[in-house]
Amino acid sequence: MKLALRSIPFFLLPVLALAQPADLEKRLSDLDKASKAAQSAGDNAWMLVSAALVLMMTGPGLALFYGGLVRRKNVLGTMMQSFVLMALVTVIWAIVGYSFAFGEGPTPFLGGLNYAFLHNVGSAPNADYAGTIPQQTFMIYQLMFAIITPALISGAFAERMKFTAMLLFMTLWMFIVYLPMAHMVWGKGGFLNATLGGKIPCFDFAGGTVVHITSGVSALVCALYMGKRKGYPNEPMRPHSMVLSTVGACLLWVGWFGFNAGSALAASSLATSAFVATHFAAAAAALSWMVAEWAHTGKPSVLGAISGSVAGLVAITPASGFVKPMPALVIGAAAGVFCFLMATAVKKRFGYDDSLDAFGVHGAGGTLGALLTGVFATKEINDVLNGKGLGWVDGNAGQVANQAIGCLVAAGLAVVGTFLILKICDLTVGVRASEDQEIEGLDLSMHGEEGYNFEA
Repeated sequence: MKLALRSIPFFLLPVLALAQPADLEKRLSDLDKASKAAQSAGDNAWMLVSAALVLMMTGPGLALFYGGLVRRKNVLGTMMQSFVLMALVTVIWAIVGYSFAFGEGPTPFLGGLNYAFLHNVGSAPNADYAGTIPQQTFMIYQLMFAIITPALISGAFAERMKFTAMLLFMTLWMFIVYLPMAHMVWGKGGFLNATLGGKIPCFDFAGGTVVHITSGVSALVCALYMGKRKGYPNEPMRPHSMVLSTVGACLLWVGWFGFNAGSALAASSLATSAFVATHFAAAAAALSWMVAEWAHTGKPSVLGAISGSVAGLVAITPASGFVKPMPALVIGAAAGVFCFLMATAVKKRFGYDDSLDAFGVHGAGGTLGALLTGVFATKEINDVLNGKGLGWVDGNAGQVANQAIGCLVAAGLAVVGTFLILKICDLTVGVRASEDQEIEGLDLSMHGEEGYNFEA
């Protein structure tokens, strides 16, 4: 009773005082019951665990995966990029990032300032997004997506971007690319939102367009703008520790369950379906990349197998909450082969130095997955349109066109935004490390440390 009274606005107390005691008791009891019914402890617990899993994908998952793939002299600098983004993006998100992504704005392309400094983001749910968990839980969960997305780009310019330039680039990229795209796809009234008043319904359950296409295409622009690493491709630039990368890939695989299944925003059967689809796609892609590489080179490499698993996870991301298990296997198998070709034959053909294949895996895999979502999405898994068909398998072939538009918007924003940001960075702090710094390695030249001290 005391808790209920404290939760009532003070100006309503005189009105309630006029009621009969029994009537007052009943009204307060009804208020308590309604408040409890609106929230679910189980949903909240699952979403907090999912948020932690997604954060684990950046550090240690991506940090180890990328860190092992570079040369020994750049391992710390590469891991530092993932780590520092956990801090940088968090501060941006708290001040205006969440508001720009999920607040209601005057246009369908960017949210407003109604949640700036996390104003009114507390224990009460936001029914537009997740009606059974506190909005603060929803906010912190979405933050983890915002953290890993720019970190993915760093794989393209690994071993050659200045640390100061990286900080400025990522800050501007959040405002110019990520936040507008997140609002367009997931924000209420967003241009591509499929359920909350969007103009063109683009299905993106967990970030195929918002996360992977934007980061992957931006990665390609960075690789082209910055040019090749000194000595590439004539000098060997093999991964210095496949052990680190394998551990990182395994952490990514586990963390991805929070990424995809968590996007159900409840501990529900939909979360289970997304969990299953995610696992099946990763397994199929690991095998298909391995087999394709085996046929091409005569040996199945560990690097190929773990890259394939990530490609499958990327491709299933937009589809995970819309497809059955067998289509998930198909999407994964297709992604493994497609991304293998993009990271080998296509990259070699055009000669760009995408250091860790951020575009070949995330840009290509995200695009393939988004398009196949339009094919395999079905109301049997997620009746998000209240009985209407979702994808081609449901008789809605036009959804493939909607998905293609979403891909083009994400890619176009990434190309224009990233090129503009790189120009700004180049004119202010300079983008690329000097030749001497690159030869010495970014660990020593940028941070004054070494990843391995063999003299100790």
